[in-house]
Amino acid sequence: MEWSFLEVGLILLNVSCSINAMHPKTKKILQLLRLRQIFNGVFLKVNKATINMLRRVEPYVAYGYPNLKSVRELIYKRGYGKLNKQRIPLTNNKVIEEGLGKHNIICIE
Repeated sequence: MEWSFLEVGLILLNVSCSINAMHPKTKKILQLLRLRQIFNGVFLKVNKATINMLRRVEPYVAYGYPNLKSVRELIYKRGYGKLNKQRIPLTNNKVIEEGLGKHNIICIE
């Protein structure tokens, strides 16, 4: 695969196999990428360090560029936020306004 990620600033990374039978260095890289279980996913900013880590774990992950539709679906289906040190699902805009209102963010859209 051609590594032309430097033009794009964000990728979505997803673990696609079990991490139990992996080499310890590979496990450590996945932990650094916040991927601790199968089917976990994260958004990552792309830089040289991320690209080097991605090369090492490429056989075990799936990745791609997120589009607006997929990000919106993920937030509506799996979105959680922390409010008063509690994990709260993003079910309505009241939760978002309470947590992010000071930054002028009042709704999911």
